[in-house]
Amino acid sequence: MDLGLTEIQQMLKTSAQEFLSRECPLTLVREMEEDEHGYTDGLWRQMVGLGWTGVAFPEQYGGTGGNFADLGVLLEEIGRSLAPSPFFATVVLGGLTVLDAGSDSQKGDLLSGICAGTMTMTLAVNEASACYEPWGIEATAAKNGGNFEITGTKLFVPSAQAAQVILVAARTSTNADPAQGVTLFAVPAGAAGVLVTRMRSMGNELVFEVSLDHVSVPESSVIGQVDQGWPIVERAILRATAAQCIEMLGGAQAVLDMTVEYAKGRTQFGRAIGSFQAVQHQCARMATDVEGSKNIAYQAVWRLSEGLPAQREVAMAKAWIGPAFRRVCGTAHQCHGAIGFTKEHDLQLYTRRAKVHELTYGDANIHKETALRHIDDE
Repeated sequence: MDLGLTEIQQMLKTSAQEFLSRECPLTLVREMEEDEHGYTDGLWRQMVGLGWTGVAFPEQYGGTGGNFADLGVLLEEIGRSLAPSPFFATVVLGGLTVLDAGSDSQKGDLLSGICAGTMTMTLAVNEASACYEPWGIEATAAKNGGNFEITGTKLFVPSAQAAQVILVAARTSTNADPAQGVTLFAVPAGAAGVLVTRMRSMGNELVFEVSLDHVSVPESSVIGQVDQGWPIVERAILRATAAQCIEMLGGAQAVLDMTVEYAKGRTQFGRAIGSFQAVQHQCARMATDVEGSKNIAYQAVWRLSEGLPAQREVAMAKAWIGPAFRRVCGTAHQCHGAIGFTKEHDLQLYTRRAKVHELTYGDANIHKETALRHIDDE
């Protein structure tokens, strides 16, 4: 296993870093936090134009034939810049799920649209239980002629305001095993009965409540097979967790860089505070957290890209990186002093995201339990 970047991945990383530093300053991130649309069409069109939406998809759909590890390189830079866009929801949650389990027709329509930038998607799983377990799926889908009627409410749906198609997990039958009887549907966001409402959170990220009131969709909208959708959802959540770990890595690296730069320039008692051993030790601890996060995150992503079992590695990555990102931000606040706690400073943008991401897709305790169950896996 070689966790180093290939020449192509390094070129992708460098170009993405240069593009985002130029086109997505943190002033734009602040502006988009208060914007109902949540991102600029101009930035999104440029990301599509650079071929980012097609990186992880086969050439037959207009992609570049890359893999999940290639996508991870982009996600790290997106996390570093906090770039506001429907990229994660469309590519990671929507597109890769369709690539996993969609029919040839669904792949042709949806994936070609994603690669071309004409299709945006997201995945709706969470409900009132706020868990990622099959028993938490309470939305129902009942057969009505040749269609299914879906009723229920989904919470914390990423980028739903921008999605043209929402992948909705609903229960089509009740069984002793809650993992049986879940079906995944591709629901047009503009269908009658679909209502999307923004939810406010600490991180101000784009998450929404999606209400479905007897939304009628044809049987051809089923992703995979009826009653057999939970393994597809489970795989999508596993992949999304690994992808978010990479984004958190990028954010932690940005905070470390920000803090080191501040420590070099901030003077106290006639010298830069970075020359004091106490501050040096704080920066060293931050660097240790970031480097550990990098290794464990890319190991998880590599296993997924190779098609290897990755439950243990993804769980270990999330259990480590979630708290590590929060620790890095907390230490950065100590090094910055009072100014780091103000809303005017950029550090708080990362701190709020760190707290939200630490809980998304399960907190550290949940993933420690998962890692324990798979501890003997090869």
